[in-house]
Amino acid sequence: MKAMVLERLGDPLRLVERPDPLPLPGQILIRVEACAVCRTDLHVVDGDLPEPKLPLVPGHEIVGVVEAVGGGVSSDMIGRRVGVPWLGHTCGQCPYCRRDEENLCDDPLFTGYTCDGGFATHTLADADFAFELERDQDAVSLAPLLCAGLIGWRALKKAGDANRIGIYGFGAAAHIITQVCRWQGRAVYAFTRQGDGDAQAFAVDLGAVWAGSSHLPAPVELDAAIIFAPVGELVPAALRAVRKGGRVICGGIHMSDLPAMPYSILWGERSVASVANLTRQDGREFFEIARRASVRTHTVRYPLTRANDALADLRAGRLSGAAVLVP
Repeated sequence: MKAMVLERLGDPLRLVERPDPLPLPGQILIRVEACAVCRTDLHVVDGDLPEPKLPLVPGHEIVGVVEAVGGGVSSDMIGRRVGVPWLGHTCGQCPYCRRDEENLCDDPLFTGYTCDGGFATHTLADADFAFELERDQDAVSLAPLLCAGLIGWRALKKAGDANRIGIYGFGAAAHIITQVCRWQGRAVYAFTRQGDGDAQAFAVDLGAVWAGSSHLPAPVELDAAIIFAPVGELVPAALRAVRKGGRVICGGIHMSDLPAMPYSILWGERSVASVANLTRQDGREFFEIARRASVRTHTVRYPLTRANDALADLRAGRLSGAAVLVP
C-alpha cells in the first residue's frame, strides 16, 4: 500500500510504501476509493490537537471497498462499499457509552488522529463503525458526507427547530447543510470572511437567502447560528445576531479562544454549545436525509500524492466545497 504519512507535527506529509495491513478481529481492510480533506486534518497536521499517533496517516472521510475481514466479521462484507468517519471506535463501557452518548466516550479512537486514516490506498477500520454506502454513487461525491455532512447534521440537530439559521464559515460542512436546510424549508443566512465574494455567491447558488461578511450585523433576527469557522471571535457576533432564547452552535473540534464579551449578549436565555464528534445514529439519520434531500457535494479532486497541496489550499481558503484525495 501507499500512504501519505505525518512523521512530525508541522512537517509536510511524506509518501511511503508499506505492506498491506492485515485486519485484526472486528476489523475490515478497505481499498480506499476517495478520502475527503477536512479542516480537522489541518488541526492534526499543524499540531492544534494534542498527542496524535505518530507516525500517522491522516484522513477520516473515507469511502472504499472491503477487501478482507478479521475474525468475528461476516465475510459477506467483502466487496461492499463502506464509509469510515472520524469516530473510529468506542469502549462501550463508560457512562457515556451506556447512556447512548458514544460521541463523548472516555476511551475512543479517532480515525486519522489516534489511529491511521484514509490518506492511503488501503486502511483498516472497525467494522462496527463503518457505514454501508451505495455502490451506484460517485465515491468522490460521497466522501465529504463522512464528516462535513455528519458534523453539520449534528450541529443542525442541536440548533433545534430554528427557521432562520445563520451559518458562519461557508466551507464543506456549510455547503452540505445549506442544501438540507433548503429541503426542510429553513432560511439560511451565510456569513463569510470579509470580501469573500466567491463564497457568498456560492452560498446563494445553493439556496441561502442572504450572504455577506461576518463583520456585518445579521439582516434579520436569527433563531440560531452555527459556527463552522474555527474563529472564537465569531461567538459574540453570533450571539448578537440571535434572538432571545436563540442558540449558537460551535461545530468544530478546535476553535481559537473566545474573547471577553459582555454578559448582556448572552442574557435573554441565549445559549452556546459545542458539537463533539458524532454517533452512529447520526449517520443512520443523515445518509437517509442526504438521499431524500438530493444533496450534491461540490468537490475538487487531488491525486493522493498531492495531499500537501490540498491541505495548503484548505488552509489558505482557496476552496469552495471540499477537497478530495483519490488514490
